[in-house]
Amino acid sequence: GATPVNIHGKPIINKTGGWIAALFIFGNEMAERMAYFGLSVNMVAFMFYVMHRPFSSSASAVNNFLGISQASSVLGGFIADAYLGRYWTIAIFTTIYLAGLTGITLVATIKVFVPNQDQCDQIALLLGNCEPAKSWQMMYLYTVLYVTGFGAAGIRPCVSSFGADQFDERSRNYRSHLDRFFNFFYLSVTVGAIVAFTAVVYIQMKHGWGAAFGSLAIAMGLSNMLFFAGTPMYRHRLPGGSPLTRVAQVLVAAFRKRNVSFQSSEFVGLYELPGKRSAIKGSSKIAHTDEFRYLDKAALQLKDDDGANPWRLCTVTQVEEVKILLKLLPIPACTIMLSVVLTEYLTLSVQQAYTLNTHMGHLKLPVTCMPVFPGLSIFVLLSLYYSVFVPISRQITGNPHGASQLQRVGIGLAVSILSVAWAGVFERYRRTYAIQHGYEASFLTQMPDLSAYWLLIQYCLIGIAEVFCIVGLLEFLYEEAPDAMRSIGSAYAAVAGGLGCFAATILNSIVKSVTRGKGETRESWLSQNINTGRFDYFYWLLTVMSLINFAAFLYAAHCYQYR
Repeated sequence: GATPVNIHGKPIINKTGGWIAALFIFGNEMAERMAYFGLSVNMVAFMFYVMHRPFSSSASAVNNFLGISQASSVLGGFIADAYLGRYWTIAIFTTIYLAGLTGITLVATIKVFVPNQDQCDQIALLLGNCEPAKSWQMMYLYTVLYVTGFGAAGIRPCVSSFGADQFDERSRNYRSHLDRFFNFFYLSVTVGAIVAFTAVVYIQMKHGWGAAFGSLAIAMGLSNMLFFAGTPMYRHRLPGGSPLTRVAQVLVAAFRKRNVSFQSSEFVGLYELPGKRSAIKGSSKIAHTDEFRYLDKAALQLKDDDGANPWRLCTVTQVEEVKILLKLLPIPACTIMLSVVLTEYLTLSVQQAYTLNTHMGHLKLPVTCMPVFPGLSIFVLLSLYYSVFVPISRQITGNPHGASQLQRVGIGLAVSILSVAWAGVFERYRRTYAIQHGYEASFLTQMPDLSAYWLLIQYCLIGIAEVFCIVGLLEFLYEEAPDAMRSIGSAYAAVAGGLGCFAATILNSIVKSVTRGKGETRESWLSQNINTGRFDYFYWLLTVMSLINFAAFLYAAHCYQYR
């Protein structure tokens, strides 16, 4: 049932798939990540400087975009696994993504979509005296922004799974190929991010916002052409029908037989189709396990059951699918906190960098280039992963891959704690320095004697955390998810990322509400003026939350049994 097919659903005759097919898929993900990070780092500044929105509301809007683009991935995963397959889901949603990017480019290109820029200098911006964007202008911008986010719904959960589908499970080197694939896959993500934080920022500075956003649309269009060019080489998996329907059937069947005992005289056995073929298209059979025993009642075959009604009697494989989905949940849930930290860094660290000296010798880096450093640290780490980390960790763990998937996730979460703790320490020093040297009211003025490169420590640490955690999680979800639900399994990681974005927005709102004095007598921790706010307290709050989350992960990982 899990045999790969060609695009027409027929058995594969000629050799297809492999690394060459995967390379065509890498290009699509690289462009999507380039657009994602390009918008995340530039849209806050665009809304502030061009649309004349406050930093706080701009950051919330961008966080919502990031959340939608990731949380909606479960919809794309469902459509791929149930009806269209991964190829056609990517093809449709990548076109939607391109349409959204084109709409954003129009906002930055045509003057009617932005407020009047006359007499709007830096002082007017700080005082809030610039003409604000009209409601219909913001409505249009939000619409095309969220259309772009929705387009990511079918790309993110499917691209990694579709790329991994290109390798033959029966090959002796399958596990090694899969391990390297997910590392190279995330390397392509990193390259897209580096281009977004450097080339796109350079284009914006030299040629304006329209050219910057237009470059993202052009890159997406070229990647679409590359993806479609590889069509004859791809291996496909047949969609297995609606996974939500199968889950609902198991829950209903188990509920209907809730009062039936396994010791009943009517009990025949646990129901499964005879032979090798599974009842679920696109899936091999799954052996019975003893976890979540209550769900086994959905497969409990009585003497009067003929197997014709799946809402009364389900196969063991169908029941095990639901068990696996439930087993997987705690692991990606523990990565939500990492996504919260990453989301906060995208906005808070940029605000920190605005007050610091960004000169590197005679070269002055734009503030919006600062997030490139996590990408560079990821690039270096992935390049050295097999030559340095794997041999060393293999000696410690005895694992031929250096560390298990869950061990890598745990390393990533631990390093993220160090990153956010350092961020709190440095922010306390930066704020004290600003107040002592008379910069308290000038939160957009760079302090020449305090270098922005102190931020590199937290940036590089969070980059290392991201490599270990996200790459390990993607590989873990692909291998552990049921055959016919691998897109939904991969969507778990994206949904966790999206929930982290939404959680960051909610956390920001709560912190602002709780820490602001009555009658506006005291600035909140997340004040627009970073020098009067208390970003250091906020970073330490994130540190405590990350420690609690890490303890929860250790418990969940200890309890988990690999398939």
